[in-house]
Amino acid sequence: MELGPMSISCYIGFRSTAGKAIEKLQSAVPYQTGTLRLLVGAMYPVYVRGETFLAEGRGADAAAEFQKILDHRAVVVSDPVCALARLELSRAYLVAGDGSKAKATYQDFFALWNGADPDIPVLKRAKSEFGNLH
Repeated sequence: MELGPMSISCYIGFRSTAGKAIEKLQSAVPYQTGTLRLLVGAMYPVYVRGETFLAEGRGADAAAEFQKILDHRAVVVSDPVCALARLELSRAYLVAGDGSKAKATYQDFFALWNGADPDIPVLKRAKSEFGNLH
């Protein structure tokens, strides 16, 4: 079985340096919005690249990646990566030192998750992070 750039970069990102993972993800750029036949997994390379930038403390770079996902909502449709990109964008703004943008994007995330089970771990963690902004 041959591993694609997503699998390789995820493995490298967790086992080694984030920079190496970002380098491996570059080969996925032409395909990151999916294909006409298959939209499942579209924008995942962008999401992983954003996560990797966050791990390196590069908030502005991470924010740019997560914003790409939100700019392509028609591609990700109801994929969880779209909803999670809002949360990660908030975190990226925090790392970049932009508390007002972080606050606004957290609120966007909560509006999207309005009515969700309040015990979902990702939602509980986001609320805790948001509470620390005040």
